[in-house]
Amino acid sequence: MIYWIFLALAIVAEVTGTLSMKHASVSGDFTGMIVMYTMITTSYILLAIAVKKVALGVAYALWEGIGILFITTFSVVWFNESLSLMKMAGLVLLMAGIALIKIGSKKASGSSSNNSSSKSSNNVSNNALNKQMKEA
Repeated sequence: MIYWIFLALAIVAEVTGTLSMKHASVSGDFTGMIVMYTMITTSYILLAIAVKKVALGVAYALWEGIGILFITTFSVVWFNESLSLMKMAGLVLLMAGIALIKIGSKKASGSSSNNSSSKSSNNVSNNALNKQMKEA
């Protein structure tokens, strides 16, 4: 569970860093660049920690995908960027893709845990059989 929290914090740091970059480029404020460098670095560090237990494909898809959703939303609200019908369709497809990747990873991890428990019970059966053969 803690690794999912690291992933969520990595997403927040990425969004903050990217929005700070935009703010700095619009306002000319150098502090925004410092915030950007700090937050982007923090984001990668937190992502590196998260992928210790979260599958890389899932973590990266969530990190980048959710980041894009929030960055686009805040860019429209704070920086008056346009949101065309094509961009909205892209965001909807992005959310669908994230959902499919997440669902696919749950099914894959469920089947791999079934395989490992099956292998474990096979090992127990084989050990019992070997013991019986030695005794005979």
